[in-house]
Amino acid sequence: MNDRTTSGWTRGPSEPVARDRMDRVTQTFVAHRNLLFTVAYEMLGSAADAEDVLQETWLRWAGVDLDTVRDQRAYLVRIATRQALSHLRTLVRRKESYVGPWLPEPLLTAPDVAEDVELADSVSMAMLLVLETLAPTERAVFVLREVFDLGYDEIAEAVDKSPAAVRQIAHRARAHVAARRPRGVASAAETRRTVEAFQQAVETGDLQRLLDILAPHVVLLTDGGGVVQAALAPVVGADQVAHVLGRIAAAMSLQPTQVNGDPALIVRLGGEIDTVMAMRIDDGLVTGLYAVRNPEKLSHLERETTLRR
Repeated sequence: MNDRTTSGWTRGPSEPVARDRMDRVTQTFVAHRNLLFTVAYEMLGSAADAEDVLQETWLRWAGVDLDTVRDQRAYLVRIATRQALSHLRTLVRRKESYVGPWLPEPLLTAPDVAEDVELADSVSMAMLLVLETLAPTERAVFVLREVFDLGYDEIAEAVDKSPAAVRQIAHRARAHVAARRPRGVASAAETRRTVEAFQQAVETGDLQRLLDILAPHVVLLTDGGGVVQAALAPVVGADQVAHVLGRIAAAMSLQPTQVNGDPALIVRLGGEIDTVMAMRIDDGLVTGLYAVRNPEKLSHLERETTLRR
């Protein structure tokens, strides 16, 4: 409500009212921040770009009249999705000129993320690479529907499509992902044993033990982005992968951790992070290795990011 002075000039809302409004806006945004970050990250595979999306979402949200918003969570998701789609189309062009394999930017995740099987699967390196094969709108629809279980009407508003069109896109994306998604889930105990054996084999340079842990058709992807040395094509087969891993210098230290809900090793050289290697484990064997070496993708790793719904 405006206050009118004796001179006839009109003033804006009083400071307490404006402050109360901003408090409400801020509290709502903070309450949904993890959700918005996860939506953006699953669409983009980049923590840095997801943070940019959050910033842009906040700037738009700060100017919204809350009294006109029926569902604040859905409204925020809609803003974030549209911003992420804009970024995603730019990223697609950027990736076309990327040097060597492209891998998502790794995120350190807390143990409770792995306990949420659905969320851990959706942010895993393997799944994010599958999502890379979807068109931008398909990816947005799949993430919002399959991961966060949003209604078709909500998704339609977020991607500027009709609910009927969104249903068709969701069906198509679901079938596409189902045909490509990795299968099989290792138990926590089995995963722990395999990671410990893998780490020891690499640290000691025990080639035979390493071969015993690697699946015959294991695949190693290394992302150097043309900035640091990395294989420019996937390394396939236990012998070839073991040969590459055998080059890890004895001066490097290996720290077990969890990345994107998967077991991983942080490889340090001189105290600095050199590589983050996420692992996919099936039936007690390492079937996939995702080694991120591009320094630009490791800058966020110093702070732990916990993904929550």
